[in-house]
Amino acid sequence: MELRQRILADTKEAMKSKDSARLSTLRLITAAFKDREIAGRGDGGGDELSSSDLLDILGKMVKQRQESARAYEEGGRLELAEKELEEIRIIQEYLPRQMDSAEVEAAVSAVIADLGADNVRDMGRVMAELKSRHLGQMDFGAVGPLVRARLM
Repeated sequence: MELRQRILADTKEAMKSKDSARLSTLRLITAAFKDREIAGRGDGGGDELSSSDLLDILGKMVKQRQESARAYEEGGRLELAEKELEEIRIIQEYLPRQMDSAEVEAAVSAVIADLGADNVRDMGRVMAELKSRHLGQMDFGAVGPLVRARLM
């Protein structure tokens, strides 16, 4: 089942079961998808988002909530931090399984070998290839320094 249809079906199920936390998070996801589509119309893009665009949106939503939860915890607002963590858990249900550090290192090594990358100038090509192969499966902010270290 495509991601959009899965989210729509889960939204209906959350309405039926009166799961307000899940329902509000699923509605936030749907709104984020619609916002990106509307922004794309202004740029001359098509109406339909690709699955990689949808995964990118979900990844950004998780990252935003992690930052918010950290800020709430530092500010002593544990109930708000807990709400953010619950939203993260729900959003992550729609993301591919995250790779562990050994899998990330193996993927980086494979891409570097496949591309024949041998210096830092190849970092952009390596990162682009990693994104095309493993979108949503790894944190590319954390992978960047690993790739740079391997190419130096």
